Amino acid sequence: MRLKADPIDCHLTEIKLHKLSKHLEISFDSGQIFNLPCEYLRVFTPSAEALGHAPGQEILQIGKQEVGINEIKPIGNYGISPVFTDGHQTGIYTWELLYKLGFDYEILWGSYLKQLEAAGESHRA
Repeated sequence: MRLKADPIDCHLTEIKLHKLSKHLEISFDSGQIFNLPCEYLRVFTPSAEALGHAPGQEILQIGKQEVGINEIKPIGNYGISPVFTDGHQTGIYTWELLYKLGFDYEILWGSYLKQLEAAGESHRA
């Protein structure tokens, strides 16, 4: 159910890490709750490792199917920095980014899977 598309109007109310299922559950005051796979969060890291340093320099993240989150570090009152089980820990996920990743999950994940296929990579969960 899609209630609200504008993350600026929403505030994060709760974060729950489910280590066994490798999901991060995030709740917003809009009533929306997103249950995001750690792999998805790792693939869409907002760090230079994936985004590059300029538009067009994005690097396709592969082989992240088994990635989980060991720890979540708060970043001020605006975001978190997850420590992933593959050692990655440089991305800052703002509340706005987490909302966007949750709201647009189906579109973003489908696009990622198509990019993997186009690159000759397979996705095995």
